[in-house]
Amino acid sequence: MFPLQGAQMLQALEKSLIRSIPESLKVYGTVFHINHGNPFNLKALVDKWPDFNTVVIRPHKQDMTDDLDHYTNTYQVYSRDPRNAREFLASPEVINWKQHFQIQSSQSSLNEVIQNLAATKSYQVKHSENFLYLASQTAKKLAPSLLDAESLSPGGGKPKAINQALFKLSSLDVTQSTFLNEFWLFGGNERSQRFIERCIRSFPSFCLLGPEGTLVSWCLMDQTGETRVAGTLPEYRGQGLVSHVVYTLGLAMDKLGFPVYSHTDKSNKAMQRMSYTLHHIPMSSSWNQWHCTPL
Repeated sequence: MFPLQGAQMLQALEKSLIRSIPESLKVYGTVFHINHGNPFNLKALVDKWPDFNTVVIRPHKQDMTDDLDHYTNTYQVYSRDPRNAREFLASPEVINWKQHFQIQSSQSSLNEVIQNLAATKSYQVKHSENFLYLASQTAKKLAPSLLDAESLSPGGGKPKAINQALFKLSSLDVTQSTFLNEFWLFGGNERSQRFIERCIRSFPSFCLLGPEGTLVSWCLMDQTGETRVAGTLPEYRGQGLVSHVVYTLGLAMDKLGFPVYSHTDKSNKAMQRMSYTLHHIPMSSSWNQWHCTPL
């Protein structure tokens, strides 16, 4: 295990990861945030340097005090050779195999390694695999070969206009975290609410307030640079509201130089249509999360 310390090493890692997008996207986005303030206090580990095979991003041990908090106990993984990543991931210095945790990656090819390793550690694994999207403006800067202008939707990648007399654009407040937590597919508990609160405090977010000042649509950004937790109240759906807030957040992130990407459940046709409208390009790689629980 080799912890990367100092700006020079971390910037070199970031540049190296760009060459492997989209497989490295989840880790690249996280390393980008480490190099721009590191508000979640994360660290990067590699198996060797500079010719690394596997990189793992994780919190510092002193921040992983709740053994049941898999939202904090989260690891982002990228490997140039997934089949040979097992030994590195098995190390207790890399992953704490005594806690509840989750692993995130843009590589479904890691699934067999993680499943087999978890079995030897007496862990139960729930694997979520969803579509991965990269915004066209990010692809243009980082991976232009992924940008196919002919496949983009007409309309310039902008959402349809909303009634600005009825809906007011704003940023999220931590007091609204309870509301978001109720609608988040991966949320609904106290630990997920704390995670949402931390994201709101640390990163840009946007929402739309309805006629009476109540929250009707929202999205935020997490510690990996991904657009997350987007949603709209059921009674306000079908008006393009979430497209408006996702588009606005994307503009703000792009202005700051952040990568703009997201994932969508394979059954969520509405969000897939939104991604197409906003010129978010479907990647050949998928979005993966392994929720690991000791038996």
